[in-house]
Amino acid sequence: MNPFESFGPKDEAVVEYDDGEFHIVKPGAHVICAVTGVHIPLKALRYWNVDKQEAYVDAAAAQKGFDLERKS
Repeated sequence: MNPFESFGPKDEAVVEYDDGEFHIVKPGAHVICAVTGVHIPLKALRYWNVDKQEAYVDAAAAQKGFDLERKS
């Protein structure tokens, strides 16, 4: 990430999700919850699915995301 690169509060980050951590591919202020569509600030990102490469706003949304995966 270039320290001179700037982004605004409306810019979505591109993130690669790993087990226990995530890596920012393209800087931004937030990612979008795959279940609710809510913007999640990167500082608040706690839930994601490595296999589906999706972020979730909270535990309830994560459970729904994982339940949908099992039904597919």
